[in-house]
Amino acid sequence: MDLKPSQLPGMSALLSPEEARDMDRLVPIRHFPKGTVLLKAGDVATEAWFCIDGCVHMYYDVDGDLRTTEFYTEGQAVASLYSFINQVPANHYLACVEDCTLVVWSYAAERELFGKYPNLESSCRVAVESDFGAHQEKFASFITKSPEQRYLDLLEQRPELLQRVPQYLLASYLGVTPESLSRIRKRILAKEAAR
Repeated sequence: MDLKPSQLPGMSALLSPEEARDMDRLVPIRHFPKGTVLLKAGDVATEAWFCIDGCVHMYYDVDGDLRTTEFYTEGQAVASLYSFINQVPANHYLACVEDCTLVVWSYAAERELFGKYPNLESSCRVAVESDFGAHQEKFASFITKSPEQRYLDLLEQRPELLQRVPQYLLASYLGVTPESLSRIRKRILAKEAAR
């Protein structure tokens, strides 16, 4: 039997039987192969996702230079929030770095579910506000820290990405070239060896 959104960890405690039934009817879980582009710059986000398995990255195309700004992995919401909420074109891309299993939350399903279940809308709003706060902190950290400090933070907070994501994407995410990332890694290893 296929997994349903209402069966995800923690969901059964949040949903009434009616909410669970409607969510399972309106919100599918789908599999996307590595390389799938979920959203292109210029398109309106009519879907948001929740990552059950895999890794998605958000990136911008700046004159042909692809700049990764986020990685989304298991247990995280994946969205072009401004585009989705306002139904305006996105200015970035969302693509699968790995094969992914994602809950697909459409704009139409959201309108129907929130119209019928106001408490569900409140619960989702709290989750979005929490994510937004975390992204503000991360952005501030990116602006105020050196590339080496950003790499050390990544090692501490999300070490699994180092095994899952190609080096050129990690370098882009950290705001450096792949060559600079290699030098940062060597410096850190040398410091650790000297201790």
